[in-house]
Amino acid sequence: MLRASRAGLLSTRYDITRDDEAISTWKPSAFIGGGSFELGGHRYDVARGGWTGRRYRLCDETGRVVALADGVGRSTWTLETGGQVHTFERPSPWRRDQVLVRDGAQVGTVRRTSAWFGEAEAELPGLPQAVQVFVLVSLLAVWDED
Repeated sequence: MLRASRAGLLSTRYDITRDDEAISTWKPSAFIGGGSFELGGHRYDVARGGWTGRRYRLCDETGRVVALADGVGRSTWTLETGGQVHTFERPSPWRRDQVLVRDGAQVGTVRRTSAWFGEAEAELPGLPQAVQVFVLVSLLAVWDED
């Protein structure tokens, strides 16, 4: 399971762990709504765009688009990666939890565990680790803006 927690009480950075082992730090950009993280010795950039500001693009260090998320945090939104489109849903309008849905069944989740301390967790089987981190940090960006 991925977990994200603020690097400090007033920090905008998030430390990301998998099964309690540090794997990355999310460094949001103050001006463009995206940011960057390193994972396994590779740098990834996240850029925000679109009319609603809820479209995020993940690029690797060569500039190649690895994943595209459209409508992040809405009641239904999509993630395109590796030639496949994945669907996320928000099961309740009163909560921010997101579920990854395949063939009508819930197969993964992303949820905010503490807004006060800036903590969240994600379990997204079947997606590459960099894409899992991308989904998590894109939702953190949306949640932090709201």
